[in-house]
Amino acid sequence: MPIRGGLASLWRSAPLIVAATAVLLLITIVLVVYSGERSYRTQKANEAASDARILASTVVAALTFDDRKAAQTYVNALAANPEIAAAAVYDAKGALFASFRRTAQVILPAAAPAVGLSLGGDRITVTAAVLQGRSSVGRVYVREIVEPLAQRYQRYAVIGVFVVMAALVTAVLGIAQSELARTNRQLAEANFSLQSEIASRERAEAAFRQAQKMEAIGQLTGGVAHDFNNILQVVLGNLGLVENQLGAGRIADLRALRSIQAAIRAAERAAVLTRQLLAFSRRQPLEPKPLEVNKLIGGMSNLLHRTLGETIEVESVLGARLWQVLADENQLESAILNLAVNARDAMPTGGKLTIETANAFLDEAYAAREEDVRAGQYVVIAVTDTGTGMPREVIDKAFDPFFTTKDVGQGTGLGLSQVYGFIKQSGGHAKIYSEVGEGTTVKLYLPRLAAAASAAEDRIGGEAPLPRGNREVILVVEDEPDVRDFVGGMLRELGYDVIEAENGSAALKVAEARADIALLFTDVGLPGGLNGRQLAEEAQRRRPGIKILYTTGYARNAIVHQGRLDPGVELINKPFTYAALAARIRAVLDAGALH
Repeated sequence: MPIRGGLASLWRSAPLIVAATAVLLLITIVLVVYSGERSYRTQKANEAASDARILASTVVAALTFDDRKAAQTYVNALAANPEIAAAAVYDAKGALFASFRRTAQVILPAAAPAVGLSLGGDRITVTAAVLQGRSSVGRVYVREIVEPLAQRYQRYAVIGVFVVMAALVTAVLGIAQSELARTNRQLAEANFSLQSEIASRERAEAAFRQAQKMEAIGQLTGGVAHDFNNILQVVLGNLGLVENQLGAGRIADLRALRSIQAAIRAAERAAVLTRQLLAFSRRQPLEPKPLEVNKLIGGMSNLLHRTLGETIEVESVLGARLWQVLADENQLESAILNLAVNARDAMPTGGKLTIETANAFLDEAYAAREEDVRAGQYVVIAVTDTGTGMPREVIDKAFDPFFTTKDVGQGTGLGLSQVYGFIKQSGGHAKIYSEVGEGTTVKLYLPRLAAAASAAEDRIGGEAPLPRGNREVILVVEDEPDVRDFVGGMLRELGYDVIEAENGSAALKVAEARADIALLFTDVGLPGGLNGRQLAEEAQRRRPGIKILYTTGYARNAIVHQGRLDPGVELINKPFTYAALAARIRAVLDAGALH
């Protein structure tokens, strides 16, 4: 009877409940429509703005170098998105540079519109500036299609109907079955848990889509920079060759030499422009000041020991009379610590870390073969470990942002990328040398702090003639084709006869067939199961009169102390200059003792 009385009371109150429910449903429908419309407009505005920013970042080089074909290619790529009705690129004067229209009925502005976003009834347009540094080189215009308002309202109406139906069913069940309130509460709690799980999954899926989008942007900008750098490599290589000929006195024209050097500097600045496409996420404010690198590393001793632990032996080999550099002290300390932590992770069972400093000179030939390197005087910081080493495919990607070989959750992949970005911002150079199972050396080059703008001119005509060869036969063994061709070309220009081999097995076959080989010039790390030391020992066994000169990218002190090469061997470190190679080759050939 109490249950029947309760139900009767509920039924008597039904008109009020229905009226209140109707009001609530009406409010709910209005909120659903408002929220859906606002969310849709925000989403479309964000998508259009994102497409405009991507297009603006990809056409910087095309606008800078007046390359309409490249700009048109990037604009046409937007045709893959069916929601884009039109896109255009305008130059710095506001004139149309490249364009795309999905249909002929779409009319593009004749001149560059003002920067901003406009949302009309059936369209949304975004105009964004194309920036090179802080300077505007043009604008991009993107027009996207907006779903008709009637279709959107139909979708909202369907949602509203479902909301109404669900609410009515809930009201009827609440009136007829009030005794099941506890069960309903439990059901509501379960529903809330399910909604939370769905929301969590949606956030994960959104993060995954964002990661895919960032990867696509990186591939696009990487392709642009790669193609342009290939062009610059040809330009810089040929300019470097002409400069060497001018410097060697083959063409006695100081004005021509200065013009070539100016052209090289301009090409290097163009190379920096392409790398800005790849480094946009690594920009950071720096506070550079004159630094004593040896003093900074010495002051990090306690920090390194505490960070690396007792299983890692740390040794510092600091060069004498080290030049000053202009760099951000905190960022440089962070970069060295970052490399040390990476080295520790590569030595899970313990090992040795060597930090070495030295003065170095990178010549034009090396600068022409490397990305974004200016020839001149540098201070080099070499961080070497005895860890697991890296294969070539890992070395090639080691500086890429978000690339990591660690397990999920063990690293972000930004460590080496941040080091690389800092070194580049400081005008320096970074290089990795590694052998699987042996260890890794990371070299950081920072420009010397000196206003020596006329140093190159002072050297013209003032250098002593380089020692040359007398047609001695030199066997060059190097697994990197570019390095092998470069070394072979230098030695031939110096007057030597050169035989080239890519690994130890091929070199032994040559040594067996040629009795006139005077010197074996070999890399320490070689593929194929026969390293440089083993090759030299076997070559001397077969040809007792042959002399040996090793080369490696490792820091010399690290190699000697870690036992990879015995003290007393003849060794020239990479990168080496044209003059250094000429002097070392001649010295080894003229020495009375064999090494």
